Amino acid sequence: MVNSLHPFFQALAIAPTEQVLRSQFMDEVSQYFGVQRWGIYLFDYEKRLTSVDTVGVSDAFVERYEKIGRSVDLVLQYVLENHAPAHEELVLPKGGWKQSELYKRCCSQHDHEHIMTGPIVGRGQLVGAVHFARVGHTPAFGLHDLVRLGAVCTHLSACLAGLQKQSSADPNPFLKRLTPREVEIANLVASGLTNAEIGAELWITQNSVKQALKRMFQKLAVSSRTEMVAKLRETP
Repeated sequence: MVNSLHPFFQALAIAPTEQVLRSQFMDEVSQYFGVQRWGIYLFDYEKRLTSVDTVGVSDAFVERYEKIGRSVDLVLQYVLENHAPAHEELVLPKGGWKQSELYKRCCSQHDHEHIMTGPIVGRGQLVGAVHFARVGHTPAFGLHDLVRLGAVCTHLSACLAGLQKQSSADPNPFLKRLTPREVEIANLVASGLTNAEIGAELWITQNSVKQALKRMFQKLAVSSRTEMVAKLRETP
């Protein structure tokens, strides 16, 4: 397991759009928590699910959880009440997890042996949650996991709020000049990756990265990587 979360925080902070932010989170977060299944769930004002990104979680589970699981999810209820992360051993008595309604009605059928949930906050309320699950013969989440998830949720919430505020105003006009793939490349450049590292990350050749950057420089009327990143971070 990777020790330092700082590179992850930096990657979230430089995401130029909400879509890239969510993609960055989903692509990298599992390595910091040893989870096999995870997702971002966003709510409306009435706490109804509006969007979801998941890895390793079937649509059937999401549907079942929303239908019969959420109402008996004591971990989520703790998060809703306290705006703080929780796992099953924090809110249930010792040995109580597998006797809980959530485990029996949802998690046992999908091999979710341990769960942890963190808050996404904004506008003074909970606007979403991060759900983690460990499967099979894996250890339960502990205090160290809670502390780290609290830090991750703080950064994710702040970045999401900033991007949503920015998108509600006039968007950066330069982002519109780039394709989604070019935005990904720009994000990785801002993370400090070399052309070779970007190529490995995106499964393309180093020369493809070089040619893409050349096109991006032309579109943005810049002559360097640093100038490109600065321009994409500008606010109107």
